Amino acid sequence: MSSGIGNRVKCTIFGESHGKAIGCVVDGLPAGENIDMDEMLVQMARRAPGRDKTATPRSEGDYPEILSGMLDGRTTGAPLAMMIVNHNTRSGDYEDIARTPRPGHADYTGHVRYDGFNDIRGGGHFSGRLTAPLVFAGAVCRQILRRRGVHIGGHILEIHGARDEGFDPVKVDAQLLERLAAKPFSLIDQAAEGLMREQVKTAQKNMDSVGGIVEAAAVGLPAGLGSPMFEGVENRLAALLFGIPAVKGVEFGAGFGFASMNGSTANDPFDYDKDGNVITLSNNNGGILGGITSGMPLIVRAVIKPTSSIPQPQKTIDLIDGKSAELSVRGRHDPCIVPRALPVVEAGLALGLLDLIESEKKGG
Repeated sequence: MSSGIGNRVKCTIFGESHGKAIGCVVDGLPAGENIDMDEMLVQMARRAPGRDKTATPRSEGDYPEILSGMLDGRTTGAPLAMMIVNHNTRSGDYEDIARTPRPGHADYTGHVRYDGFNDIRGGGHFSGRLTAPLVFAGAVCRQILRRRGVHIGGHILEIHGARDEGFDPVKVDAQLLERLAAKPFSLIDQAAEGLMREQVKTAQKNMDSVGGIVEAAAVGLPAGLGSPMFEGVENRLAALLFGIPAVKGVEFGAGFGFASMNGSTANDPFDYDKDGNVITLSNNNGGILGGITSGMPLIVRAVIKPTSSIPQPQKTIDLIDGKSAELSVRGRHDPCIVPRALPVVEAGLALGLLDLIESEKKGG
């Protein structure tokens, strides 16, 4: 089992949901970068459980303990190692699923892949709990990127059909992204919140769950990052984003909307702005052409599936008896993980973009 990614800025995530601790090691960070821990904790809190009615009541402090790689608030150039001690676990809630795997979860595939030795408690290493270290790594990268003029943020685009307005792909700016990145329930149009919360409340009442879409953007990226074919910006970022549990689809720019367009409307015409910079008049390609950044805002959306663990009775199998069975999942689970998934997507975007920038700087 390997849970590491990156070329120059590499992140390896370790731990299991109900183990003693979870954490990460980030290699390749530039030395001397000041890291604001208060700002870091804002991002950790956006992802943490127990802080919103859409989330599981499991309450974890998610306070990162820095083990190495930082001194007096600055990166030292050594690997940045961090851990978060797990406290609020109830492993007894998972006794049944060791033999009756949850539909839609990795219980069955993990059992097959690791010959039944994988830690099933809380989903083990497959759990969304492992996204906390990713948010930490992304929060570090986000602060470094900001000092290079790159700003990242996102919002909840949809929860079960209830939609926020989307980003203007040409005019999205740093001020909007920074404002959204500090909010626990990030929306462009706050009027969409009521209907979104109603969708979650209805699902919870029906012992069910709902999914949705998050939209993230990065502005201030220079043109020319990335390479064609297999080292393109989409390739590198998609690999990170698909590492987030519950992400089942990723699109850049117009994405699947290209299927209903003509070339004349899909193409992004070139022009110069008042300062002589090359721009495009539309941004259907989401700031990426041929796997290389164009200098326009990078726009990405990720589809988050409904939480697999629901109390509603579902058909499954008994791995010991070899018969059909029924399962009603006990424990504390999110009726909707979309709000908590957003800062994780932003973190993945930050980690991937800093890796690209550092790779280019060092001639990677």
